[in-house]
Amino acid sequence: MALTSTKQALVSGKLPGKLPGDLPGETASDTQSLLHKRFRLGETFIQGFLFVCGAISILTTIGILYVLGHESLLFFRNPDVSLLEFFTGTKWQPAILEFGILPLFNATLITSAIALLVALPLGLSAAVYLSEYATPRTRGVLKPILEILAGIPTVVYGYFALSFMTPLLRTLFGADTVEIYNTASAGLVMGILILPLVTSMSEDALSAVPGSLREAAYALGATKLETAVKVVVPAALSGITAAFIIAASRAIGETMIVAIAAGAGPSFTLNPFRAAETMTGHIVRISGGDLSYDSIDYNSIFAIGLMLFFMTLTLNLISNRIVRRFREVYE
Repeated sequence: MALTSTKQALVSGKLPGKLPGDLPGETASDTQSLLHKRFRLGETFIQGFLFVCGAISILTTIGILYVLGHESLLFFRNPDVSLLEFFTGTKWQPAILEFGILPLFNATLITSAIALLVALPLGLSAAVYLSEYATPRTRGVLKPILEILAGIPTVVYGYFALSFMTPLLRTLFGADTVEIYNTASAGLVMGILILPLVTSMSEDALSAVPGSLREAAYALGATKLETAVKVVVPAALSGITAAFIIAASRAIGETMIVAIAAGAGPSFTLNPFRAAETMTGHIVRISGGDLSYDSIDYNSIFAIGLMLFFMTLTLNLISNRIVRRFREVYE
């Protein structure tokens, strides 16, 4: 009786005891059409709310692009700015109209590369341990502890780099070799910052690999390490690669650590123990000064921001392409 009543409620007046798909000649599409025609106030409200949220995010992105593009166009239209000098010049001194972005770009790449050299091997190793070796209880303890690192304010990381990592490097390599402000300490601490991101995303990708692949490897005589390295990691390659590229984007966009520990003057150098200003660090420093609105110095901030946007956008596009190329679908 209860089942019949439920069916009668679903069909809303059709043949008692029969669902719409059960009627002769009626297809599943007819059933879906009938269900879509029924008005549900709660579901309509939820759909509208989700649409508004999605529209806000898209409009926000469009607004950011408009502001960056408009202000950057004012910068590049200035007769004192040359595109060739902007992309190839090795001096960035807006006060004397020198706008070569290579020193800022170079420092950004150095700090990001050091951060990735720290975070990628440690993060992947931690992910393999959590996914393949740790017991559920151990995983439940260690993973939240790792994720706590992501909740620490970046300004704290910046002063940690300045007050702990820099003295440590000066002790190891000598005070004459390592300057007080340097890109090495900033990069090392940035690696600690993005370590939880790499570990969490890589562990999720490894955990998504079906257990049947592991069991098949064990049946062929593979050890736990061989299974993890030769079976599980290649099967989760797309997710791991996406984690690496997202971590790289996070490192490139990091601000407070490099603003505090890396240095406050543009310097084109490949020595990580010397001070150098990154793109984000320069934006922080110059935007805090007495800049007049619509001046060339003010507009240069948006030109640097536009470069950062295209760098991270390129990395995200590469990530999406790699995920589509190497994604494995298991049933």
